[in-house]
Amino acid sequence: MASSWPITAVACDVTMDTVGWTGPYAGAERAATMDTWAMRPYPSRPVAPPHPSRPAARPYPGRRLAVAGLAAPAAALLLLLGAACPAVAADGEPDRDFTIEDPRITESSGLAASRLHPGIYWTHNDSDDGPYVFAVDSRTGKTVATVTMRGVGEPRDVEGISIGPDGGIYVGDIGDNLDGTWNHVWIYRFPEPKTLRDTTVTATQYDVQYADGPRNAESLMVHPKTGRVYIASKNEDGGGLYEGPGKLTTGSMNVFRRVGEVPWVTDGAFSPDGRSLALRSYFSARVYAFENGRLGESRAVAAPFQRQAESVTYTADGSALMFGSEGTRSGVVRVEVEGGGKPDGSGGTGDGQEQGKPAGNGSPGQGGSAGQEDDGKGSVGLGAAIIIGVGALWFALRRKRGREQG
Repeated sequence: MASSWPITAVACDVTMDTVGWTGPYAGAERAATMDTWAMRPYPSRPVAPPHPSRPAARPYPGRRLAVAGLAAPAAALLLLLGAACPAVAADGEPDRDFTIEDPRITESSGLAASRLHPGIYWTHNDSDDGPYVFAVDSRTGKTVATVTMRGVGEPRDVEGISIGPDGGIYVGDIGDNLDGTWNHVWIYRFPEPKTLRDTTVTATQYDVQYADGPRNAESLMVHPKTGRVYIASKNEDGGGLYEGPGKLTTGSMNVFRRVGEVPWVTDGAFSPDGRSLALRSYFSARVYAFENGRLGESRAVAAPFQRQAESVTYTADGSALMFGSEGTRSGVVRVEVEGGGKPDGSGGTGDGQEQGKPAGNGSPGQGGSAGQEDDGKGSVGLGAAIIIGVGALWFALRRKRGREQG
């Protein structure tokens, strides 16, 4: 499956933290905390106290790996890369590029366009944050409402959010970074508030299992016409699209069955008419034709450069995709969808060619996908050059230190 998922963008926000080095390299060496799918994680987050009705939680990996040994030249290279992808700024218009300003939202892992409030996007933190969902105004990037869910215990690893035709907001507590640790996961549902203000709601909790065993997932999608819930599992060797029962129920297990094959996926969203399904990874995105509950032909979409590419949703009118990222003051980037979200602009299957372009002026400074408005080859070249350059510097420094210590 990996060969059918072309890379069309490269994550480019890299944060750097100074390490207290001693010796001849003091002040020069750094540990670069790199949010990238290629790095293997380490346990970094505390685990919330277990809910009485749930199995005790075990520590699980985060997504950051401290890479020691980068000297000043590597730091300069990474900072140069960061300068090419500045934060997205709000322009005062709804459904445009914006920056999430709320300092509480540091791991935005899902996006859902409001059905009741134009220009509002619902999001949530990744894990260990509590039962909170935030309404962010795309005009300003500011949080205009915080919803606290009660009746759902302690969320463990919330990874996806979607709004159904019933007006309910569905929140997927479906993450499992140890790939099979949890024998069941949860979905929470509450009605989208009619008034935007801080509130506490009683949410319904649904227990979920996969027919073919536990797995990690970050993508929860509710079909806008049928109301059926879908989950896409996350696996670097290719995941699956899982279909839930016709109606979720409480008091019994809701079994999700595999109905399709997908690449590595970090989030997904249905178009408002339900005829297309967008799936994104850290580096790329595709839109699939969707009919009778099954995936059809697909085409690539020009996904933007982002640090930890975790979320995607359609605008409420289906004219564009909004791509989000984790991190403090993370940017959300609008990418126009030709044909209003249909795979070929008319509801057909398309020809597999990349389409869509960033909003704004199309420059990297606006969070766009620079160099990939045709086929994304420029993005691949840039990403490869960066990875090779950083790797070469790391090994060179390691050899130099070895010779001097010897």
